[in-house]
Amino acid sequence: MTASPTLLDIDSLLTAEEIEHRDEVRAFVESRITPRIAGWYSDGVFPVEIVPEMAQLGLLGMHIKGYGCAGRSAVDYGLAAMELEAGDSGLRTFVSVQGSLAMSAIAKHGSEEQKQKWLPGMAAGEIIGCFGLTEPGAGSDPANMATTARLEGGEWVLNGSKRWIGLASIAQVAVIWARTDQGVRGFIVPTETPGFTATPIEQKLSMRASVQCDIDLQDVRLPEDAMLPNALGLRGPFECLNEARYGIIWGAMGAARDSYEVALRYASDRSVFDKPLAAFQLTQQKLVEMALKVEKGTLLALHLGRLKDAGRLQPHQISVGKLDNCREAIDVCQSARTLLGGNGITLDYSPFRHANNLESVRTYEGTDEIHLLTIGRALTGIAAFR
Repeated sequence: MTASPTLLDIDSLLTAEEIEHRDEVRAFVESRITPRIAGWYSDGVFPVEIVPEMAQLGLLGMHIKGYGCAGRSAVDYGLAAMELEAGDSGLRTFVSVQGSLAMSAIAKHGSEEQKQKWLPGMAAGEIIGCFGLTEPGAGSDPANMATTARLEGGEWVLNGSKRWIGLASIAQVAVIWARTDQGVRGFIVPTETPGFTATPIEQKLSMRASVQCDIDLQDVRLPEDAMLPNALGLRGPFECLNEARYGIIWGAMGAARDSYEVALRYASDRSVFDKPLAAFQLTQQKLVEMALKVEKGTLLALHLGRLKDAGRLQPHQISVGKLDNCREAIDVCQSARTLLGGNGITLDYSPFRHANNLESVRTYEGTDEIHLLTIGRALTGIAAFR
């Protein structure tokens, strides 16, 4: 089993149960994802066949209590996200969309009947969900969403469009956010409902082992009880986004750690000018910088996880982690690629793939600019978004 960087002995900060859970996910990634990810990425395929295995590991909605979910801690969830993204960002994204977005929306804001109807099947991997918030013209500005829902003859009628919606074309249920006379509300939409169309976005240079879609909503009719009763306004979807952003803080460090470890092994094994590449001063400088960034980012993730488990994690702190860990992870992956030379641009090695994926991870759930302004508001008390 691949060893994590050990400069700071981070494992000493984890419990035996946390290490056991992390190693279980790591073993799954190394046996089921790592040997096959290059092919999935090259072919642009999301491997739906491993969804039941993820469910068996308790990875779907793992931080939710009850309804067939594992009910694990925030740190446990973070460790799992880190291991999954060491395999590929697309696989961690699946767990995030399913659990932190779609399932979280129902668990946080749904009625008891809605929870009972959907969550057990989603936890078992029998039902795949998606989360429709982002729109073609309102990625970072959901307050100006154009999708509408109006009550007509005892039914909700939804019209509009969404973009970059993970899993939509393979999902059986969608949580769609729309503007109503009451404000922004969430709706549970079975994807077989007439008027709902999900079209995969093709020719991506990033997140190729994942599914992102355009959604078109044309007079989608739903019963009155399809609305999530406990979400009014943008606070509803934002609470779900913060769950997903938290997972990214850990996941980005998984991609960075894997890239660093690949570069370290390559530099140790490859001989240049009659000695190992790792024996050169400039190589060691790159390896040290990578290791420091990985370990500092992991410590930040762990600290935020402990705050979350204590009920003290604040939105601006999530922005600190998402902003900095994504930036640092991309730097690590790109630096690792340079040590691989020309071999680094092939799918035989992971850093370039990770770097490409992280450009998407850095963008979704809030761009750098949005998180910078969120942190700026926390520091100054002034909202400078407009």
